[in-house]
Amino acid sequence: MPELSRRSALTAAAVLATTAGTLSAVTPASAAGHHGSPGTFDEVYKGRRIQGRPATGSGHHHHGAGYAVFIDGVELHVMRNADGSWISVVSHYDPVTTPRAAARAAVDELQGAALLPFPAN
Repeated sequence: MPELSRRSALTAAAVLATTAGTLSAVTPASAAGHHGSPGTFDEVYKGRRIQGRPATGSGHHHHGAGYAVFIDGVELHVMRNADGSWISVVSHYDPVTTPRAAARAAVDELQGAALLPFPAN
């Protein structure tokens, strides 16, 4: 077996330290996004009623981890990303931290226009 040089030992230690630091930095953030479902909300935002609650078996396939969001009684299709952020069909390219924030972002984007039902299969 070849002798381990000081340079090889330091290189191996640096690689291990970097890998351990990267894993500890990534794991808590990704794991935190998958614990529990967001709470229920019901409020008026800029004159629009926004609601959110855990989804029950409505026959639709919810990408939002079993969570339903409504604007003035019309369902806003939301989806939870792998990193724990949320997007909606209205603000698809602007991820936010909660379904409530997704509903508010959709109200902002709609600028008073009515939300039309999304034909989900």
